[in-house]
Amino acid sequence: MAQRVDLQQLVKTVRGGPALAQKAAIAAVREVFGPADFLTGPGDDGALVEVGSERGVVCGEAIHPAFAQADPFGAGLAAVLANVNDLAAMGAEPLAVVDTLTGDQEHCRRALEGLREGSRLYDVPIVGGHLTVTDGPASISAFALGRCGHPLSATAAAEGQHLLVLSLLDGELRPDFLFFRSIEARGTQLAGDVRFLPELAASGLCLAAKDVSMAGMLGSIAMLLEPSGLGVTVDLDAVHVPEGVSFEHWLLAFPTYVFLLLAPPAAVEECARRAGGRSLVVDDLGPLDASGVLRLRQAGEEVELFDFATEGVTGLAVLRR
Repeated sequence: MAQRVDLQQLVKTVRGGPALAQKAAIAAVREVFGPADFLTGPGDDGALVEVGSERGVVCGEAIHPAFAQADPFGAGLAAVLANVNDLAAMGAEPLAVVDTLTGDQEHCRRALEGLREGSRLYDVPIVGGHLTVTDGPASISAFALGRCGHPLSATAAAEGQHLLVLSLLDGELRPDFLFFRSIEARGTQLAGDVRFLPELAASGLCLAAKDVSMAGMLGSIAMLLEPSGLGVTVDLDAVHVPEGVSFEHWLLAFPTYVFLLLAPPAAVEECARRAGGRSLVVDDLGPLDASGVLRLRQAGEEVELFDFATEGVTGLAVLRR
């Protein structure tokens, strides 16, 4: 059983955290461009595009300026990590990454070295981009293209599907911010890890997915359910936690490799078996329901985290009042 947490305080921490608050600003996208269907964008981790008979996914990430300034190598690596995870969450195999860099010569060079390391770890080429040397603050963004045979999308969520957490538990939490780093522990196995989700998608074992990122596990669950307006009671007692990491930190952290999956009930056991073959862990957090409410449950206690009938996370979905 996971460590006990104060559920009421956890709700306050998640809802009051800056990472989730920043997601609300995404509503401006809908205000300017109008409603989207999530799958073809904007909405999911990337956007599905069709070119002739081929289907692909495109996505992009801007690294937080303070991170880019303080650790340009880490930021360059993170730019690759974030993009390949976004592609994986939509069932796409990474094909290429491009980047944009600004900053002084040394910052740009270290960022390029970080991008090169990300390219090596995830076996995806950096095929170009843009670099501007300036006396201004460092800025790093990257964009990726992936091949997608069987797209995963939050729009496929349905009542009765099970919410799973696919986790890589090897690594350590950075001391300066809540990033669970598995780079050294996992190395080039990460390339196969991100290609594992397209395999699950092709087999029909997984119907929707989302990578856990800056919003943390619970905020990311809310973002996964937002398009459908479905609910779930998350069984926190089912969550595995890395050794040496507190449960609350794990729920709030940005991990190298943790994905939320939606799977048919009959597929849960096989998902766990295949994940175990890669030394990954699958936790079954419970079935989706029609309540429209995201609840947390531990040791018989339940609290409400979100009610999608009256509130959203990103503002991209139409509220179901």
